[in-house]
Amino acid sequence: MSISELDAVSIPAPAPAREDLAVRPVAPAGDRPAGPAAPAGGRDDVPPAVPAALVAPAVPSAPAVPSAPAVPSAPVVPAVSSARPASRSMRALREEHGRLRDGIAAGNGEAVARQHGLGKRTARERLDLLLDEGSFVEVDMYRRHRAHGLRMERQRPYTDGVVAGSGTIHGRRVFVYAQDFTVFGGSLGEAHALKIQKVMDLAIATGSPFIGLNDSGGARIQEGVMSLNGYGGIFQRNVQASGVIPQISVVLGPCAGGAAYSTALADFTFMAGENAQLYLTGPDVVEVVTGQRVTHAQLGGAQVHGTRSGVATFVHDDEESCLAEVRYLVSMLPGNNQEPPPRYPARGATDDPRPRLAEIVPVEPNKPYDMRLVIAELVDDGDFLELHQGWAPNVICALARIDGEVVGLVGNQPMVLAGVLDVAASQKAARFVRFCDAFGIPLVTLVDVPGFLPGTDQEYAGVIRHGAKLLYAYCEATVPRVQVIVRKAYGGAYIVMDSRSIGTDLSLAWPTNEIAVMGAEGAVNVVYRKDLAAAADPTALRAELLGRYVEELVHPYYAAERGLVDDVIDPVETRSAVARGLAMLRDKRRAGARRKHGNVPL
Repeated sequence: MSISELDAVSIPAPAPAREDLAVRPVAPAGDRPAGPAAPAGGRDDVPPAVPAALVAPAVPSAPAVPSAPAVPSAPVVPAVSSARPASRSMRALREEHGRLRDGIAAGNGEAVARQHGLGKRTARERLDLLLDEGSFVEVDMYRRHRAHGLRMERQRPYTDGVVAGSGTIHGRRVFVYAQDFTVFGGSLGEAHALKIQKVMDLAIATGSPFIGLNDSGGARIQEGVMSLNGYGGIFQRNVQASGVIPQISVVLGPCAGGAAYSTALADFTFMAGENAQLYLTGPDVVEVVTGQRVTHAQLGGAQVHGTRSGVATFVHDDEESCLAEVRYLVSMLPGNNQEPPPRYPARGATDDPRPRLAEIVPVEPNKPYDMRLVIAELVDDGDFLELHQGWAPNVICALARIDGEVVGLVGNQPMVLAGVLDVAASQKAARFVRFCDAFGIPLVTLVDVPGFLPGTDQEYAGVIRHGAKLLYAYCEATVPRVQVIVRKAYGGAYIVMDSRSIGTDLSLAWPTNEIAVMGAEGAVNVVYRKDLAAAADPTALRAELLGRYVEELVHPYYAAERGLVDDVIDPVETRSAVARGLAMLRDKRRAGARRKHGNVPL
């Protein structure tokens, strides 16, 4: 809240500790409710309100940025008095401790109800959906801020607006935090940041994936520079963890200002529902500076980042499906860069013909088809997880399993812009290739590309530089790499799509492949321009020259004859050939050049 708002609020001092508090009967831990998370928007399953003796009156909190939503009040649970009478028994102390923990976990009933009314779950309910049942181990439950001034010392709720700790997903260890919008609007202060930094350090030290559930108005204005310092410490750890452990950011509410950078530094970003908002400056600031009026959704909603900016890797309509997909993603990732991805039992893919592959792809080079149908035939059970489905759809990036082994698939999509590479597609594929290489995930590249998208817009936007990112990513990759040329592969785009010349380990091609500097028709028009201009019948001459060009330079075995394609395969045998290739390359080792790091064309 702003300073003026804080001054306008009368904040009563915490109630003094009551001597009879320790002797009230309390239900055993096993009898306390621990049911499933309440449904979004529901009021019937709201956790019971904390007893009045444990909760000070709620105080409205402030949005950390001018455009952030109104912040709900925060529950305040008074600390246990340190001046204990000597006559207290262990039972009384245990009962008092149990009531305190229950009060912290339950939160402020009114604030929880408001959270549900917005269609949002609480931090603890979200953790219940994300983690295996009963696996969560919380750290720093009793942490409170130590800020003074602006009456902050009068309101010091436990947890300081973030629930942090560790749990398991499918039995595998992860570290996680969930910001609690019911406490100070989830705003980040010094203590809040230190809790996040602690679990990040533990994730790095143990080699475990790190997941952040974001629902925050941004920096806590009342704590000033200490809030900014807290963000800096988080960003530093994001960079230290990059390429060491998988990092997943989940946006389930506002994520404004500096918090957005941590999301951008993560390997994967999920956004769920209308409440997810991600931006550096809110609508009010945008209007003041530029005069442009936009809503929160228009500026930083899930659809914007899922289709236009490319910040969101996955977009979901609700929290339940979003967190379920986070669990699925984690099941395909290694815990860290020193261990292999989780492997399932072999599925007999090395001898698994797929007749439908011969029907999906047209022989005509200009006729579209859906590359996702090809991918579905290659992978186990036809099941794959596509990244950035709504952004740069002319290239497909997906995680899947082939014969039980996790692989990363990159493929041109002829259904969109004929599968050309452009600025966005190059960025999308390059980042995915680098992630797979960092975490030891083999790469399978499906090629059907007519080239880079021409035009002044692309050139002015730096298509050369962005295309070089993809080229750099493939050249640097040391994981097993298999290329499959499905149909056409023209010009520089052929080189960039993991060709033999830039280091692919195994290059396979279908009999429909056409590898050339450009399409046959364009090549004939350029090479024989003068002859066609002088011909009495240019159409007949063009047809003759076209046939000769195809026969001599772009027939299916031209590249194979020169060792640039290792094998021309029957399309039906593609799944088997790829599986055999991956098995052959499983023990591949290649040391990189000795250097501090390369200079990626960012």
